[in-house]
Amino acid sequence: MKLKITGFLLILTITVYSQNIEADRPDQTETPAIVPKGMIQVESGFSFQKKGSNNYSYTLPSTLWKYGVNENFELRLITEIISEKNYNEKQNGLLPLFIGFKVNLSEEKGIIPKTSLIAHLGLPKMASSNYKTNYLTPEFRFTMQHSLSEKWSLGYNIGAEWDGLTPKPTFVYTLTTGYSIDEKLGSYIELFGFATQNKKTNHNLDGGLTYLITNNFMVDLSSGFGITEVDFEHYFALGISFRL
Repeated sequence: MKLKITGFLLILTITVYSQNIEADRPDQTETPAIVPKGMIQVESGFSFQKKGSNNYSYTLPSTLWKYGVNENFELRLITEIISEKNYNEKQNGLLPLFIGFKVNLSEEKGIIPKTSLIAHLGLPKMASSNYKTNYLTPEFRFTMQHSLSEKWSLGYNIGAEWDGLTPKPTFVYTLTTGYSIDEKLGSYIELFGFATQNKKTNHNLDGGLTYLITNNFMVDLSSGFGITEVDFEHYFALGISFRL
């Protein structure tokens, strides 16, 4: 029965909608695109991140659930399970749930980019005991995109987030160039970073590939590394995105 249900859902992803799927993964730059009205979009991925010789983490997985309310507004839910090791200490569990929305602010017109606002709120107690925080963890981003040609695009985000442990925000920036190799295969190179008060800004570089299996089903592969001395050495990720 489970196999029959799974097969039915996969058929739906292939046939129910003709416009190509646009996902917020695998890069750090969120897309301004809104999920079509009445549709559910799932974006899930597994990753490995190394922070030092004896410090690493896995996501098992991280999943973004999206629902299109109308052509200008979507609801969002983020769930993430991780496993970490820091020298001889290990821990794993569910990170705080994030609920939020994306709203379309403007369409692309000349030098004005297609722009959306994304906002989430982390629920500190909706997590495994070892990952609960004392405070709410809000975050927001303005996400913008230019179509440079039929094959090239330019995207960038700017925003801020809070970790639930201190009142100090971390400011976030991303800048990515996307290139469509053909109708199904896409690629990107990206620069992104985080800046916290009284700390050095963390800059990183990554890149990856996406492959459109159907209009509603996409797989991705990505990898990146830190170009400053903080946060992480490198990471590797793979994932899927599909619509129902």
